[in-house]
Amino acid sequence: MSLRLGTFNIENLMTRFDFSGWRNQLRQDRVLRLFEVGSKQEYEQLEQARLIAETDDTRQLSALAIADADADILCLQEVDNMPALQAFEYGYLYRMVGNGYLQKFLVEGNDGRGIDVAVLMREETRSGQKIEVLDVRSHAMLTYQDLDLFNDELALTSRPTDKIFKRDCLELNLKIGDKRLSLYVVHFKSMSNARDNKDGRIGTMALRIAEAKAVRHIIEKRFGTENTGRMNFAICGDMNDYQERVKVIGTRHTGYRFEPVTEEMSALDVFSHDDFAHNVMTRRGVMDRWTLHHARGPEEQHLCQLDYIWLSPALAQHNLAAVPDVIRNGQPFRTVFPPGQEVERYPRIGWDRPKASDHCPVVVEFNLR
Repeated sequence: MSLRLGTFNIENLMTRFDFSGWRNQLRQDRVLRLFEVGSKQEYEQLEQARLIAETDDTRQLSALAIADADADILCLQEVDNMPALQAFEYGYLYRMVGNGYLQKFLVEGNDGRGIDVAVLMREETRSGQKIEVLDVRSHAMLTYQDLDLFNDELALTSRPTDKIFKRDCLELNLKIGDKRLSLYVVHFKSMSNARDNKDGRIGTMALRIAEAKAVRHIIEKRFGTENTGRMNFAICGDMNDYQERVKVIGTRHTGYRFEPVTEEMSALDVFSHDDFAHNVMTRRGVMDRWTLHHARGPEEQHLCQLDYIWLSPALAQHNLAAVPDVIRNGQPFRTVFPPGQEVERYPRIGWDRPKASDHCPVVVEFNLR
């Protein structure tokens, strides 16, 4: 019995307008800076019109990427609320591409902007197995002191009573046909807002390490540490960290070369170092595991994997031939592809917008034990 499981950071699936750019030019969209805007009311009207027009293109592209992933179960990140999810699923996925999902799950989490993790599910897998949800649990309220995770490094930015997850760890316990699967959906702390102008990734890593340890604790508590490796579970989401990356060196004019780099340290070592879970993306070639192109000018560019499907040891061993698909057709034109990886992008893709997302959907098909 096969299941297609996917994850996708859809980026800012919002129902609200952000008018903070009126007072803070750093938050103002670049197109509005081209025009003289005389009042706050005029600014808000222009911002509404701009965002509505841009959003329609973006969500058409997001829907195409999701349709190509063709997952039975899709884990999403950066969803505003259930009305936003319902409007997108019905108005774009279903109406536009005939690829809808009737089962939807979202619990409001801890993100300061109000963006949450969510799950879309079909009623049946493509092979005709019923997908039943037995239990849904949010772990958003867990604190560092609850799990005894507080340490000196966290003390630089946090308090013992602070919540561990910057969004949530949403747990769904499923029955698919006659098999069970536990699913953990996350969106870890971003690589930004580090103290003292430190490197963003290194400066925020302690927060992601704590999140990864908390996910592991939740799973081990559920199954028992000695039994965990034999269970059916998957951890999905945008983990905002990587164990390797591909440096992109050069410019459009000079040409590019690509250099794989292994990181000395990653929050994701919590999952991989003792075979707790398997990142099945490593079954792809080392140059072909990326899900996001990062650029801060031509001098700082790399391709990296931020979007993950970690399978339990039992599931990974049972599915040695399962290799994830990465849907890159919704990437903006500024994304630099290594040789041989170029894809035909969707219609209306722009240099940096519109796009399906900066992230690529990842989907893997495997058999449940």
